[in-house]
Amino acid sequence: MREIVFDTETTGLDPKTGDRMVEIGCVEMVGRVETGNTFHAYYNPQRDMPAAAEAVHGLSASFLATKPLFADTAGELLDFIGDAPLVAHNAGFDFGFLNCELERIGREPVSLDRMIDTVAIARKRHPGAKLSLDALCTRYGIDRSHRVKHGALLDAELLAQVYVELNGGRQIGLELAGQTAGDVAETNSQPPGVVGAAPTTLKPRREPRPHAASAAEIARHKDFVAGIDKAIWAS
Repeated sequence: MREIVFDTETTGLDPKTGDRMVEIGCVEMVGRVETGNTFHAYYNPQRDMPAAAEAVHGLSASFLATKPLFADTAGELLDFIGDAPLVAHNAGFDFGFLNCELERIGREPVSLDRMIDTVAIARKRHPGAKLSLDALCTRYGIDRSHRVKHGALLDAELLAQVYVELNGGRQIGLELAGQTAGDVAETNSQPPGVVGAAPTTLKPRREPRPHAASAAEIARHKDFVAGIDKAIWAS
């Protein structure tokens, strides 16, 4: 089954009071395995960036002023997500901003029937525990050392790994040799101070080591067996 794990960055907490979505990152998964296909975009919110929001994601008004409006590339985003279920952490927040942006340009909102909230899943699996993305990465041993600030694509890539763990994890050794995680946005498209995710490459396939006994080992084994007193197989 195809699923899209996504995350957004915004100017604030409430799109109904004028806050806007300024970044979105999407990671495609099929059968709970990342395919390497991603979508990433910054948007010009046509408004100021509150200092509190900029401190979280590092996206300044001057950086975003050079980016396209959501209306200019909304079609590309919708083509990428298609009709797949959409996975997000505290998904009501991200769905609220995405659908508000779609409604602004006269597009149909994404049905909430497609929403998968990893916070709700985590709350059932780990009642009483901390449920932030950072806390879940720590719980499952997922490396987030390169997460200096929030970033939509980086957070979506981390969430994709968390989502797999929340659903039972992936058995070691089943990954396809040479498969890589999704490419991140080009370095020159990142704003000052924002560190993108380094592509994750699976370990190279190791050639099988010899496991058959040598002629000398077989001979020693025969001598050993012959020296066993009252062997049950000799009676």
